[in-house]
Amino acid sequence: MNPETLSVIDLHVSVDGKPILKGVNLTIRRGEIHALMGPNGSGKTTLGLAIMGHPRYQVTQGRIELDGEDITQLEPHERARRGLFMAFQRPVAIPGVRLADFLRHAVSNIRNPNRKEGEELIPMREFRKELREKMEMLRMDPEFARRYVNDGFSGGEMKRAEILQMALLRPKFAILDETDSGLDVDAVRLASQSIAEIGARQMGLLIITHHERLLEHNPPDYTHVMLAGRIVETGGPELAEKLHREGYDQLREKYPEIAAEEAAMAGKEAV
Repeated sequence: MNPETLSVIDLHVSVDGKPILKGVNLTIRRGEIHALMGPNGSGKTTLGLAIMGHPRYQVTQGRIELDGEDITQLEPHERARRGLFMAFQRPVAIPGVRLADFLRHAVSNIRNPNRKEGEELIPMREFRKELREKMEMLRMDPEFARRYVNDGFSGGEMKRAEILQMALLRPKFAILDETDSGLDVDAVRLASQSIAEIGARQMGLLIITHHERLLEHNPPDYTHVMLAGRIVETGGPELAEKLHREGYDQLREKYPEIAAEEAAMAGKEAV
């Protein structure tokens, strides 16, 4: 087995006492691209946040392993220092913190996992050179780095800032949670191209998406379909194309018990 592997094993996750994930199994090897698709409420974002260790998402059964190490009980920052990264669907704004300063601290912590807060950061000259190179690659205005993190950013600017973070942090495994959300066709195409250009194949990538457009420059080795907290189908890039054309009704017909469970969950949310 490839030692650089992210494994989700029989994962059950609850949020505020409500079961969301119900036995998810997934293995991503570094160098692979996986697409995760499914209707709203199927558990896609929950899987990403559980992998990253969000405290609200409680693992009730199963485990998460990184390079063979059980990381299920680790804090989010410990997982990040081991090489996990997540680009959020709705990134948080941090007024008063410049993007360049934020990135310099993050890069310093990733490159020196044992660094204590207050200790020496990556040298400014080295960081500026790398930041400038990555921003040129992503066709970003240098002034962008002087703005406060996500403060007043458009949807497209937020997503490009997330991709810039990924380019600088160079994680082993990255989860992109609907990076195409809220973007027009041209912006999605640019995001897809940017992800490929910063080295998608040098990491293990899990792309959570509703559309195949984000996969244009990042064709998945595997496409997984989630329904009611379970992965019900796995295929290649052709599965993503089929779902884009036909939607999820055929899968609901194929798995009527899981579809009924999905409908019951939606009904409870509506009450």
